[in-house]
Amino acid sequence: MPLPEYVTKAGPGIWNLRVRVQPRAKRDAVDGVHQGRLKIRLKAPAVDNKANKALIIFVSGLLGLRSRRIQLVSGQKSRSKSLQIESGSEPVWPGEA
Repeated sequence: MPLPEYVTKAGPGIWNLRVRVQPRAKRDAVDGVHQGRLKIRLKAPAVDNKANKALIIFVSGLLGLRSRRIQLVSGQKSRSKSLQIESGSEPVWPGEA
C-alpha cells in the first residue's frame, strides 16, 4: 500500500510525517489533509512549547507508539511542522484504517 501524501520514508524504520497544526482548538482531533500535510487541531496554546509537546503526545496516541519515538525536526515556531517517527514496523497512518 502506498504511503499517504503527508508521509515519506526516511530510512529503515524511520518515517517523516508532515503536519499542519491549529492550536487552541475546541478539542484534539485530526481534521483531514491540508496542502499535503495532515491537519491536526490541538487544545493546547502555542506558547511555551505547549502545542509542540501536545502534538507529540497526540500523534503518539494516534500511532500507538511511545512519545519518545517521535521527534519534532522542523517547524518549532510554525504551524507547518515535520515529525520523525521511529517504529519497528510501519504504523497505521491516520485516515488509512
